[in-house]
Amino acid sequence: MLTASRATTLKKLAERLSEETGEDYTYNSLLGKLNRESLSLKEAEIIASILDYKLEFVDLYK
Repeated sequence: MLTASRATTLKKLAERLSEETGEDYTYNSLLGKLNRESLSLKEAEIIASILDYKLEFVDLYK
């Protein structure tokens, strides 16, 4: 998982996500979203930013 490559945990990621968004994220709520595949695109962008990644759409026909 991406968190391991950044030496962090899902719990710490949930805490940072809460700080960034003002919403209440916990380890369990974030794990549930990941398991249900129900992250919003905005949440995915914020998580990527926290982990120093970026989401990018690539034209496969280019």
